[in-house]
Amino acid sequence: MRLELLLPTLAALLVTFLTPAPDPAPIAAPVPAPASTWPVGSRPAVVRGWSPPATAYGAGHRGVDLTAAPGAAVRAVAPGRVSFAGRVAGRGVVAVELDGTGDPPLRTTYEPVRATVKKGDTVTAGASVGVLERPTGHCPTSCLHWGLLRARTYLNPLTLLPPWLLHHGPSRLLPLRGPLPTLLSLREPPGPVEPGLSPGRPAEPWPRPPP
Repeated sequence: MRLELLLPTLAALLVTFLTPAPDPAPIAAPVPAPASTWPVGSRPAVVRGWSPPATAYGAGHRGVDLTAAPGAAVRAVAPGRVSFAGRVAGRGVVAVELDGTGDPPLRTTYEPVRATVKKGDTVTAGASVGVLERPTGHCPTSCLHWGLLRARTYLNPLTLLPPWLLHHGPSRLLPLRGPLPTLLSLREPPGPVEPGLSPGRPAEPWPRPPP
């Protein structure tokens, strides 16, 4: 396997073991959907999804890769405290412990990132933590590797996103105004209607939930 493909895994493992281990305690389940923004862009494409390894040192993908151009702003997805900002295996890495996500807290990681924050800084959701560095060969194109951990357990970072942010809004039927016979007896004949569409008044744009 090419060395550059292993670098994110090595970086993630080093960040994990540079973080002090908590006292032995049952690991709580991840808090559902505390994020309110993507770390890059508004709805970036997922180049590679989360594929947890079978063992601590096994092969797998300990995060998700999101398309983004070099120099793009990298944002904290939720409020928290910067627990690491530096270089690991030649890559810039930022880690943020998320507020209100239990003990030990959830921790998000972002790489390769040139940090604009330092360890101990507090950040709000959407606050910049750095800029994306140039491609390293981990992805076919430039990408951000986004990870999520609780203690030393890797989790799927996409579970942080609420459904309205992760997916498009649900389907909505076009509203009908008045009984169907009234609509069909308009003074001016309606234009051609695509199969399956209501001849009624078009729906207003689907309202985007507040962040």
